[in-house]
Amino acid sequence: MTGERERVRGTGRGPMAVLLSPRPAVVAAARRAGARTVVVAPGPPVPSDREGTERQVPADWRDHSRLVGAVGRLDAVRHGRARVFGFDPAGALAAARANEALGLPGTPAAAVTALMDKAALRARSNALYAARPVSFVRCGRAALIPFLAALIGFPCVVKPRAGAFGEGVRLVAGPAEAEAAVREYPPVTDLLVEEYLEGPELAVEALSREGRHRILGWMRRIPAPGAAATTATGHQLPVALPAETAAAVRALVRGVLDLAGHRDGPSHTELVLTPYGPRLVEAHAHPGAEELLQLLRLAHGTDALSLALAAGLGLPEPVRHPRAAHAGLRYVDFPPGTRVERARPRLAAARAVPGVFRVGLQVPPGATVRAAPTGSLHHVHVLATAPTAGSLASVLDRAAALLGPPAPLTPDSRGIHVPPPPWGHGPHEA
Repeated sequence: MTGERERVRGTGRGPMAVLLSPRPAVVAAARRAGARTVVVAPGPPVPSDREGTERQVPADWRDHSRLVGAVGRLDAVRHGRARVFGFDPAGALAAARANEALGLPGTPAAAVTALMDKAALRARSNALYAARPVSFVRCGRAALIPFLAALIGFPCVVKPRAGAFGEGVRLVAGPAEAEAAVREYPPVTDLLVEEYLEGPELAVEALSREGRHRILGWMRRIPAPGAAATTATGHQLPVALPAETAAAVRALVRGVLDLAGHRDGPSHTELVLTPYGPRLVEAHAHPGAEELLQLLRLAHGTDALSLALAAGLGLPEPVRHPRAAHAGLRYVDFPPGTRVERARPRLAAARAVPGVFRVGLQVPPGATVRAAPTGSLHHVHVLATAPTAGSLASVLDRAAALLGPPAPLTPDSRGIHVPPPPWGHGPHEA
């Protein structure tokens, strides 16, 4: 019994970050923010322990009652000196519900679900640009996709109403693709069919505190060519926008978060710079993928994870070390049949390219690739920095070529005219 009390009591009196199955980068960020940490995860200790976690509470946090029961015994929680954090779709919702149940601060669970509901979010966000709203319609039966796609007009996008990680998102260029899409979804389903937004794409990281939304930075999202245009081949920054465009981007992100009721914590918003102004693609009540946040640190010295943890716990903002570098991210996928173990020499060669900061393998080392990844998932990502945009492209091209067949950086736009990007490569201002 004494051991159980010690396990949940906690040491020290500083604020405590209760982290739901975090990646090691999240635990390291909590340490940089000066927070004590407790990991809640099912099963044996997770790799996060190596990054300085104080202790682990074994519990399946996907079960709300178990999470609240396990976390509620922590002294820091009972005295209001803690907050539960989740940095992926499921974790963000579980954390919001737990914080509400335990009387801890944080964005409401209703705001998290509002951002997850793509149909409701689209309807709300259309109020921000009533003069030229985005056309969309809900689809409850896959057999209706051809009719609804023709109603919206080609090209259009079909996607799950509550999907995540790009799963199930399809670009439909014409009637034949619409008929083929019918077979890719269950007969009874819950989809959106919406107009394709034409123009350059941005991913925006923001941090909210008591309803005030701070834009941490944005990066250019580079879509894949052809029918795979709903996925990305990489990201790049800095992205210098004209003052009017930058103001419109900030206004859109803040407006969407306000409409959803998102008041506290990080967010990740994707948008398109159309000829009519920025338009929302989707938004989330959690930060972008780990590699995107690392990209922001490499280019500008903005530590989004540490900032989010410090703000959520009322800690002083971590010291920022400004940078002004060109940074880029490139995704690489192995062909089916590749044994990852045999790819190790290629991974080592890519890591040795001057300018490469990291080559991240997302496939278990002993695995064999059976199929192409789906949605926004990829086998490998390369992070690199360079003094200029041109030299950065050369570094990424070289590293990607060592890993596998190179993918084009600039999409062919699927036969659709894409206006030239309205940005340069000057200093970034968010």
